[in-house]
Amino acid sequence: MKTVAIIPVKSFSKAKTRLTISSEKTVDICKLMLGEVLQTISTSKKIDNTIIVSHDQSAFDIGKKFSAIEVFDELESGVNNAITLADEYISDSEFSTSIILPQDIPFFNNSDLDNLFSFFQRKNSIIVVPSRQFNGTNSLIRNPSRVMTTRYDEGTYKSHLDEAKCNNVDFSLVLIRRLMLDIDSQDDIEFAMKYNEKPDLCKKMLDFMC
Repeated sequence: MKTVAIIPVKSFSKAKTRLTISSEKTVDICKLMLGEVLQTISTSKKIDNTIIVSHDQSAFDIGKKFSAIEVFDELESGVNNAITLADEYISDSEFSTSIILPQDIPFFNNSDLDNLFSFFQRKNSIIVVPSRQFNGTNSLIRNPSRVMTTRYDEGTYKSHLDEAKCNNVDFSLVLIRRLMLDIDSQDDIEFAMKYNEKPDLCKKMLDFMC
């Protein structure tokens, strides 16, 4: 079984509008988070390669450092379309399994990935990790990758569970704290700083917030 990570990356200049900092610092934080996510994935024995789907050349430039596959998202019409583009690539490749990870969950580590994949036991199944607020999907494993259509635009992890049920797909809901922590707002950053999972990363993020 070969596994690929899919990271849909919204153009940095359009991302994270809820952060109360300048657009320049917001771009810097987005780049920092993407780099951290890629760094963790690159050292994982569970993931064989990574696909970045984006309209932003800066995202691809960061991905080059980790030999990520580049899929250009010309329309940039949302996460679901970005995943469809990645799935089209996967259909012509050797990857049997995919894990979708957003660029804004930089605090997970390899043990979290090991833990997550330990729940994966069979084909025709998915694993969902919700966000901390249980209003989104922070990780989605699919085998095969086209086992079901993604529904990120509906804003809740339950949409993916419902889609799995409709398609007779086995599913698991897994709660892993660091994977559930995404950065969308000032409150999210304050929460992350409280736990200080990656001190060097936290310090860099705080520097950008000043």
